[in-house]
Amino acid sequence: MTDIEKKTLISQIGTPRMLVSMLMGFACGLPLLLTITVLQAWMKEEGVDLGVIGLMSFVGLPYTLKFLWAPFLDRFTLPLLGRRRGWLLVAQVCLMIAIAGLGMSQPAARPMVMAMAAILVAFFSASQDIVVDAYRREDLSDEELGLGSSLYVNGYRVGMLLASGGGLIMADHMPYSQVYLIMAACMLPCIAVTLLAKEPTISEPLPVNMLEAGINPLIEYFSRKNALWMLTFILFYKLGDSMAGAMTTPFYLDVGFTKTEIGSVVKLFGFWATISGTIIGGVIMLRTGINRSLWIFGVLQAASTACFAILTKTGPSIEVLAGVIAFENLSSGMGTAAYMAFMASITNKKFTATQYALLTSLMGIPRVLASMPTGYLAKWFGWEPFFITCTIIAVPGLLMLFKFAPWNSPKPPPLPTA
Repeated sequence: MTDIEKKTLISQIGTPRMLVSMLMGFACGLPLLLTITVLQAWMKEEGVDLGVIGLMSFVGLPYTLKFLWAPFLDRFTLPLLGRRRGWLLVAQVCLMIAIAGLGMSQPAARPMVMAMAAILVAFFSASQDIVVDAYRREDLSDEELGLGSSLYVNGYRVGMLLASGGGLIMADHMPYSQVYLIMAACMLPCIAVTLLAKEPTISEPLPVNMLEAGINPLIEYFSRKNALWMLTFILFYKLGDSMAGAMTTPFYLDVGFTKTEIGSVVKLFGFWATISGTIIGGVIMLRTGINRSLWIFGVLQAASTACFAILTKTGPSIEVLAGVIAFENLSSGMGTAAYMAFMASITNKKFTATQYALLTSLMGIPRVLASMPTGYLAKWFGWEPFFITCTIIAVPGLLMLFKFAPWNSPKPPPLPTA
């Protein structure tokens, strides 16, 4: 990178639009783990059955179905703040109320109420994701999109860190109901950003009907040869990793770690390992290409899943936990970077928003549907066989790389139309 390029990069980072991208990333990252990690720890302490904890993964279903109502948010404009900020304000206000409501639920006494509140949090969070993704694409130029997306991801990770690491540490010193009220209050600065941000100006004509907004992009994708097989690969590539991740919090507690240790080592330390993995993954992809990166990172992901079994032998050792978490988050960060780049490479630029919503929705299916029985699997098999099983489940996704990401090809070939 030349000196001129470095100065240009530094000047772009400080622009209001880049700051908005980062803060909107924070808003999107905050709610995600409130229905996963923190909720799992709360249910575990309340004595909820391990199988039920695993089944609670279904509350993330809105993240996998968001492409169904994404066209609706594209087609209609609210009378206040414009097409993007209007919907964003509605989603964020409702999300804040839903998070506070989830904190008032009682996991052991009223599990169905808790589940409904968690589903509402996931629904409004997924709706926020749809609008923020569209806002970022329309607000930033093609030249700014890469930097803006990077800042968005960093903001997203900070939001996740606050919710999971910060939430678990606070839960050692106050009731979970107060933790969720604090997290709900953290949405207030995000609402302020929405009110102060500028509505994007676009030159393209808006969709005039739901067919144009939602059906045509799907028709274009599914008219391609091997389109369904490609979606199958997207489902399977991170399946084992997602299944193992769904039960890590109850696993840490069973091994004997405190919530503060989990919050500080797993979340805070793991946060920086993931960020490092994403950066390293991007550098490696520049040198080796997307295909080879998918192979390398996929193997590392599977190996890191197997490493959790080591903790079943060592017990609550902070040093071993730090090593396992560093390896798992580093490899997961690299795998996610290649995974996202692969999905972007097969998206038609004419329909990027809807098609990318479809692909990211499918990416979330392993985290939700495949994770639902993980509690029962861990209960029946025990923790060590459970993580070994998750490692084996990663193999089909790796085998599909022979078809969709050959080692000797630098990048995925475009899908030909049928």
